[in-house]
Amino acid sequence: MNAPATSSVFQTANPHALAVILEASQTRSIIASRDIFDVAGTKLWAREQPVSQALQRKLMDRQLRHPLEACLLAEDGVTAHSLVHAFEALLSRDSALSPVLMPHAAKLLREVPHLPLHPVAQLLLTASQASRAESFDHAVQAMALNGALAIAHGASRGDVRIAMLCGLLHDLGEMYIAPEHGEADIAHTLDFQSYQHLVVHPHVGKLLLQQLTDYPPSVARAVAEHHERLDGSGYPHCLLREQLSPQGRQLAVTEAVLNVLRSDCPDLARASVALRVVPGEFDLSVVGPISQAAREQPPLQSFLTPDEIRVRLALLDAALQTAHAGIVALASTAKSQALMDALALAQGLLARLRKGWAASGLWSDGEVAVQDAAEIEAVEQELLFRLRSIRSATLLRAGKLPAGDLQSLMLLGEQLGA
Repeated sequence: MNAPATSSVFQTANPHALAVILEASQTRSIIASRDIFDVAGTKLWAREQPVSQALQRKLMDRQLRHPLEACLLAEDGVTAHSLVHAFEALLSRDSALSPVLMPHAAKLLREVPHLPLHPVAQLLLTASQASRAESFDHAVQAMALNGALAIAHGASRGDVRIAMLCGLLHDLGEMYIAPEHGEADIAHTLDFQSYQHLVVHPHVGKLLLQQLTDYPPSVARAVAEHHERLDGSGYPHCLLREQLSPQGRQLAVTEAVLNVLRSDCPDLARASVALRVVPGEFDLSVVGPISQAAREQPPLQSFLTPDEIRVRLALLDAALQTAHAGIVALASTAKSQALMDALALAQGLLARLRKGWAASGLWSDGEVAVQDAAEIEAVEQELLFRLRSIRSATLLRAGKLPAGDLQSLMLLGEQLGA
C-alpha cells in the first residue's frame, strides 16, 4: 500500500506521537524506510538508520518533505500473526466481552489474518503495543467487538473485515495528544482541560487514515464518527442521525461499551444500561446483541441498600431541576452570542437527560424493590455521569468569553457537576 500525497497537517512531527515511537524503538526495531528531508532539501536522517533520540532533536520545528509516519518502518512490529495471538489471548480471558464474542469467535478468528496492515497503521499500532499496552488491548477489543456486532447483523465477509479494521484503528488519533489527556485516563473524571484535548482525536484519526493510508473512505469516516451520537450530542461535530454512516453508528456502540468496561464496574449489564439510559443516542438495532447477551448473564449486584438508592435518586432529581433552572436564568441575561450558543447546547444536552429520567420512572415516590436495586443504581450513576459531562461540553462550545460571562458559566458548571 502506498501513502497518498503529503498534507500540511503532518508536515511537522507531532511531539506526542514521536515520543511514543521513540519509546517503542527501545524495544522494537524501527528504522527509516527512506531518507528524511526537510522542505528545504536538508537531509535529516538516512534510509535504514535506526530511530533514536537524536532524530527528535533533528526534527525540532522542521517542516518535512514527507510525513514522518510515512518515512518510518517497524521491522518487528505488529503483524497478522501477532494480531491473531492478541485476539486469542482476549478470548482466553474471562472478560465481560466473552458473552458477545464467543458465539462468533471462529468467524472472527478466520478474518483476523486477512486484515490489511498499511505500514503507517502498523507503525502506530506497534508503537502503541510497545509503549501503551492498555491502548493496544483496547484496540484489539474494539476490533473483536465491532466485528462480532457486524456478524450478528449478517454482514458480508468484506463488511466484517471493514468493521474489524474500524475497531482496530479507531483510536490512532489519541497518539497525537498528550497521554494524560487520553480517554482511559479522563473518561470518568471529565477534567475540562483534558476534554479540550480529547475531543480532537477522532478528527485527527480521520485525517491520518485519509492522508497517509489507502484504506477505504468508509474506515476513515467511521473513525471520525466513533464519538458521535444519533441525537447530535456527540463530538467532535455534533452530527445527527442522517449524517452518520452505518459503520460510524456501529463503532459508536462499540466505543461506548468499551468505555463502560474501562470503569470501576466493568459489567456487560452496566454497558447495556449506558446504551439505553438516554433515548435516541444509539442505533437500537446495533445495541440489540449487547442487550441480549447482558440479559443472559447473572443479574447485577447492588452496592447500596434500596433506601440509600432512593436518597441518591432524590439528589439526582434535585440536581437535574437545579441545572435546568440555572441554564434558564443565565440564558435570560446572556448577551454574547458565544454564551447563548453554549447555553443552547447545555439546554439540549440536559433535555436529553431529563427525557431519560422521565422514561425511567425513577422520579416517582415508589419504593425501590430489592430485585431492581442494581439496575436502578446503574441508571442513577450513568445519568449523574452524563450530567457532569455537560459542563465540559458547554465550556468547550463557549470558547473564549468575556470575564463576566465566563464567571457566570463557571458557576453554572458547578451546578452541573453536583
